[in-house]
Amino acid sequence: MFQLGKTIVSEAIIEKDFVCNLTACKGACCIDGNAGAPVADEETEILVDIYSKVKPFLRQEGIDVIEEHGAFVKGDDGEWETPLVNDSECAYVTITKNGTAKCGIEEAYEQGAITWKKPVSCHLYPVRVREYTELTAVNYHKWQICDPACALGEEMQVPIYKFVKEALIRKFGTEWYAELEQVAAEHM
Repeated sequence: MFQLGKTIVSEAIIEKDFVCNLTACKGACCIDGNAGAPVADEETEILVDIYSKVKPFLRQEGIDVIEEHGAFVKGDDGEWETPLVNDSECAYVTITKNGTAKCGIEEAYEQGAITWKKPVSCHLYPVRVREYTELTAVNYHKWQICDPACALGEEMQVPIYKFVKEALIRKFGTEWYAELEQVAAEHM
């Protein structure tokens, strides 16, 4: 672990390689698990505001859950998260013709319907951020379903922090990211 400003960062994000491999995993991170994607307090209002523009991109199952439970819900851990369909898949997930799970919010963004890409927790994955009173922890979340992404990252020699560069800058800013790059260069 090392400290950058008010963050404590796991060395794994500069040591481990990762590139999403949707061909292999089919977006399993959006459909497996027992909790929705973490949603920051400031993102809850955004989800409510964009719902009508995102709705045309969603599956009926997701629409039904969102309209019954809301655009976001309180998880078992007391934190905000996206609602789930069948206690498994994110309500915002769409399924392509080849069976790959994708984000309906991101699809709406890519089609120009909205200007917000998706919750930052999804954008950052496999990096997970945990806010504490004084510091923020920035960790790598190792999940077996992402083994193909680790293999592809190794093959392409792309460290996690480079794979999620845009998301890290979105979350922490360009100066923070520049400091991270410096630490990574010195670490090698």
